[in-house]
Amino acid sequence: MLEVGQVAPDFTLPDQHGENLTLSSLQGKTVVLFFYPKADTPGCTIEACNFRDESGNFDGANVVILGISPDSSKDQKLFADKFNLPYRLMADADHKVAEAYGVWGEKSMYGKKYMGVSRTTFVIGPDGKLTHIFNKVKPEGHAKEVLEAI
Repeated sequence: MLEVGQVAPDFTLPDQHGENLTLSSLQGKTVVLFFYPKADTPGCTIEACNFRDESGNFDGANVVILGISPDSSKDQKLFADKFNLPYRLMADADHKVAEAYGVWGEKSMYGKKYMGVSRTTFVIGPDGKLTHIFNKVKPEGHAKEVLEAI
């Protein structure tokens, strides 16, 4: 598991437009990286819209918001367009980034076990080091919680 103070694992992924973004290219800014299980599902929609609604406050604090899930760029675009999400959604289709951040693992729903993303948010400081880690995130009100921590 990653810990506060460690350098955030770098990655390059396509966003909802198919454009690659490398995390280290954002050095000098604070980055909120929120991992969510699946685009356009109830909890993920609440969380994503929460960040949308607070995005102006994050912009004022020179913070870049990035959502990341194992969905394809196409699915991320549909999700972003449907809910007018103003930030980039990264497509981690092979879940390598989720694995690097320790958020990919076995989950259980209705007695059925499967592999997936645990809803987790990382705040990365301008120096590229983790400043906050939010595990087992509750979608409702999470964006405000993150903003207050920053």
